Amino acid sequence: MKNISQRMIILPLIVLTALALVIYKVKSRSPVEHEVLQFPVRTVEIITLEKLPFRARAIAYGNVEPAVLLEAKAEVSGKISYIHPLLKKGGSLSKDTVALRIEPTIFEFSLDQSAAGLAGSQSSLTQLEVEEKSTRRSLEIASKNLQIGLTELDRLRSIREKKLIAQSVVDVEQQKVFQLRQQVEDLQGRLTSYVSRKAVTQAQIKQSETRLAQSKDTLGRTEIRLPFDARIGEVSVDKGEFTTVGNILFEASGIKAVEINAQLPTRQFRPLMMGRKLIFDMQNPADLQSALFKMQLEANVRLVGFDGSIARWQGELLRIGESIDPNRDMMDLVVTVNNPYEGIIPGKRPPLLKGMYASVEFLSPAREMLVIPRKAMHQGRVYVAKENNQLEIRSVKVLHKQGELVVIESGIEEGEKIIITDVIPVIEGLPLKTILASEYQKRMAEDALGIRGHMQ
Repeated sequence: MKNISQRMIILPLIVLTALALVIYKVKSRSPVEHEVLQFPVRTVEIITLEKLPFRARAIAYGNVEPAVLLEAKAEVSGKISYIHPLLKKGGSLSKDTVALRIEPTIFEFSLDQSAAGLAGSQSSLTQLEVEEKSTRRSLEIASKNLQIGLTELDRLRSIREKKLIAQSVVDVEQQKVFQLRQQVEDLQGRLTSYVSRKAVTQAQIKQSETRLAQSKDTLGRTEIRLPFDARIGEVSVDKGEFTTVGNILFEASGIKAVEINAQLPTRQFRPLMMGRKLIFDMQNPADLQSALFKMQLEANVRLVGFDGSIARWQGELLRIGESIDPNRDMMDLVVTVNNPYEGIIPGKRPPLLKGMYASVEFLSPAREMLVIPRKAMHQGRVYVAKENNQLEIRSVKVLHKQGELVVIESGIEEGEKIIITDVIPVIEGLPLKTILASEYQKRMAEDALGIRGHMQ
């Protein structure tokens, strides 16, 4: 019994001691720390949005054609008596060089005849003028003689009234006066006739001068001189061959300038006018040409297939085509390039020759635009890093896309920080760590100005 009583006392003591030990351990343990869960911070590259000088670009393609093309035709018939040794396809001849001559003998005969006819008419006129001068002097003398005769007749009539002379003496003197008057009238008639005779002779002289001029002109057409420095194309005749009026003799193209009829889609032309308002009268040629000048489009010409940094020329927009191709929606922009033969580097920078295929890059004048890289666009939205370095998703309105650049019309403002790297996940308010991509922003500004061909 005693052992049982001891066990009943010891067992509760053990339980109470264990319970007290557990309570002590629980109360003496440090409190559990609670972890706050949030999105991880994303590191992104940003650019500071600012207006950049932006030049819209468009590239058109076309073939090179000479600005001046001569298709020499025979203007007289005859045998080819002379051909310049360099009048061959691909040859070059200077301005005023006699390229070809048609046998001139028959035309020289005609010229001599015309000259002789003119000399004869001029001689006849000279003779008439001498005769007129002589007749005028004879008329002056006859008029004086008539005046003297009239005076003498009056004197005799006075004496006859006094019955101092016979009537027959008066009659004889009166007969002399009649003869003198007749002589004066004849001379006056002859003098008057010289006016019409000289007019006829002068008309003959004019006609002879016209024939002579025609003969000289025809003779001059037997000799073909180049009106400009030229390269020779097709030559269609040989020496000794007979040619008729209208036959093509040869082709020659000027080397001072070439033209490129560059074709450009109309949708690419519109951005070149972005931000500009040009109003002009299409029916006024001077106004239209003035509008082309006001566009101030820069035109850089490059040969396709060659190094564009070497085989390039500065062009000028000369005119716009009169119509648009409705099937391809293309328009023609005619560009001229001066001195296409300068700076030739064999194999690298050839001259601009007829038929070569070239590209023409049109650049508009620089205008201040809000420009971002294309990779910053995400289905019409951009990611903006707010001042508290949190992500904001913003919808924007695009004005124009060009290469790796996008021009923004509205939706973001200058000074805002635009994220240019991908963000995963894309959640509004995502915490960010920003890195300013200043070097990239500098290259983007160069690309916007057209200094760089593309973004690196």
